[in-house]
Amino acid sequence: MAEQKIKVTLIKSTIGCLEKQKRTVEALGLKKIRSSKVHADTPAIRGMIFVVKHLVKVEPEP
Repeated sequence: MAEQKIKVTLIKSTIGCLEKQKRTVEALGLKKIRSSKVHADTPAIRGMIFVVKHLVKVEPEP
């Protein structure tokens, strides 16, 4: 059984954000605007995305 994957893309800058949000974006592996990373769809990753949901776009990876 294949593990579900999601693609996370940074769409807004972290300037002016809380330190926790900046560190969460960095922990997701996102450095620049429009940078993307593919992650396993786990509760831990979903929790990180929830913290920065206003800065990122999430898509299912085929």
